[in-house]
Amino acid sequence: MNDPNPTPDAPPAPAPAEHPHAVLELERFLPYRLSVLSNRISQTIAHLYDQRFGLAITEWRIMAVLGRFSGLSAGEVAERTAMDKVAVSRAVAKLLERGLIMRDTHGDDRRRSVLALSEVGYSVYDEVAPMTLECERRLLSAFSPEERQQISLLIDKLSDGVVHMTGSTPWKQSD
Repeated sequence: MNDPNPTPDAPPAPAPAEHPHAVLELERFLPYRLSVLSNRISQTIAHLYDQRFGLAITEWRIMAVLGRFSGLSAGEVAERTAMDKVAVSRAVAKLLERGLIMRDTHGDDRRRSVLALSEVGYSVYDEVAPMTLECERRLLSAFSPEERQQISLLIDKLSDGVVHMTGSTPWKQSD
């Protein structure tokens, strides 16, 4: 039974914890910080190509991948970009509708469709790619060549860490 009037010798009741739950300091949590940074960079760059070409981030990422690796399926694009398959499918439909990409059947497997930039798509790609590279150059201009190389190596190590955690292979610069 709890005595409503404890004796003076009884220890005080413990104060309720200020934070009874686990503490996750998002501002120090690396995945969160990388995500926020990535979103800010992507949105800054996207503003440029959205204004000029009416492209969303997802649409440009698909075009960028197809500009480098033509003939991929939508699933392969989703895998390379780590984007949701539904988001990729919607963006592919928009790009097809605008004539920026083409869909064809794979030569050996008529059931498999592959994507490629159209001539119009390449003309947009040839304008947007240099814009994005210039943004990257400006972003990294505060770093020495050694620091830029170190950033690249650290990102590769983080990617390798994801492989060890999940068993999946993320896209790497060396592809």
